[in-house]
Amino acid sequence: MGRLVLAEGDVFTPPSVKDFFLPPIFGEVTKPMVLVVLSVIIISAFFVLSSRNLKIIPGKWQFAVESVYDFGRNSIAREQIGSKEFKPFVPFILSLFTFVLVNNIYGVIPVLQFPTMAKIGFPLALAVMVYFVYHWVGFKKFGFVGYLKNQTVPPGAPTAIYFLLTPIEFLQKFVLNPITLAVRVFAAMFAGHLILLVFTLGGEYLLLHAAGPLKPVSIVSWAFAIAMTFLEAFIQVLQAYIFALLSANYIGMALAEDH
Repeated sequence: MGRLVLAEGDVFTPPSVKDFFLPPIFGEVTKPMVLVVLSVIIISAFFVLSSRNLKIIPGKWQFAVESVYDFGRNSIAREQIGSKEFKPFVPFILSLFTFVLVNNIYGVIPVLQFPTMAKIGFPLALAVMVYFVYHWVGFKKFGFVGYLKNQTVPPGAPTAIYFLLTPIEFLQKFVLNPITLAVRVFAAMFAGHLILLVFTLGGEYLLLHAAGPLKPVSIVSWAFAIAMTFLEAFIQVLQAYIFALLSANYIGMALAEDH
């Protein structure tokens, strides 16, 4: 979870951004890189092994994989894209959801204890991928001019309003959406991990280095760390859902006839 000892003499040095820059494990390979590769292996193994020997009455593992698939297919892709056009995008949305979920959950797993989405490069790469997918399907369906008009000129507004509305719509659809998609999950994972570091390492400092009367306060600090771990786990799942939900929503908006 970063530095195990943050005390320099009798001074507590709080966790900071520097604790997110982990040293290489070997060569140029860092822990977040390894965790990302591990997440792909975990997700692939989960779906492959759980879907072998499928039965009409599912066992617990088959039920688990079917539940995850059904959630990604119907609760996210179908709801946001629409029942007519959602099917080709189910693998993409399901992959986004499970990938972000596993990489977020790392943050509360002992030993691993690092949410890889707290490194801005990973969510930004996913957001760029989503960006190209939803604009590509929009241009493919409506053509270049037709898609730009569909996205930036909402029908029904007074003509004079378009001088203000069209630049705003263009900025939102073509610039801000991928940035906010990446920053949202990054900020949540970064802040959550930093809070856990503060309470955990603060408790360690109080126990080992603080004056005698303050040592029992370490228990309070660790109690908050445990409570925040449960809260962080909930946020990690929620952020994975939101990332996949917004990705599907952007695809749905790109394919929609009217806005």
